[in-house]
Amino acid sequence: MNRMIFAALWLLLVSAIGAGAQQLDERGLHVQPWIDSGSMNLGTDLARAAAQGRHLMILYEQRGCIYCAQLHEVNFARTEITDLIRAHFKVIQLDLNGTRMMTDFDGTRLSEADLARKWGVGTTPTTLVLAASNAGARDLAAAETFRLPGYLEPFYYFTVLDYFASGAFGDQDFQTFVHQRIAALAEEGKTPEDW
Repeated sequence: MNRMIFAALWLLLVSAIGAGAQQLDERGLHVQPWIDSGSMNLGTDLARAAAQGRHLMILYEQRGCIYCAQLHEVNFARTEITDLIRAHFKVIQLDLNGTRMMTDFDGTRLSEADLARKWGVGTTPTTLVLAASNAGARDLAAAETFRLPGYLEPFYYFTVLDYFASGAFGDQDFQTFVHQRIAALAEEGKTPEDW
């Protein structure tokens, strides 16, 4: 009888762990329904995002990255963040060690891994935001508006994305924008950690 109870508890535990785990693709990267496979041509992807009135977000991740998992399991579990992403960004996910061939803004074709080295991406996750207004850029320096190397807690990640979604990046520096958001939270008696 004890074996049956143990077996039943074990099955319950395994199914509970599996239910909370994020789905991974064949590359070992996290899956989200709003991640676009892209055209493999980044200039085209930025132009298409801009034509839809959205910014381009490039997420560099890699298999086994615990902070990538945290980004998906914590940040992307927040509907405030995913609703903002769906409304204002076209998202493409690239593999830091990937072999898929991409066309860079300057027309160079290279693997995702070589593109990461060329762009100076060495940590995961790295979130690159390319403003819609930069469509037609001929290199990353002209296309990239903001870079987040590493993981940020939900409030700060949301605030970065909202900085672009709200259009504030065009007329306000980021530090001021963040301080205003923190002050607004403080008026509600909250801190970024409470958000």
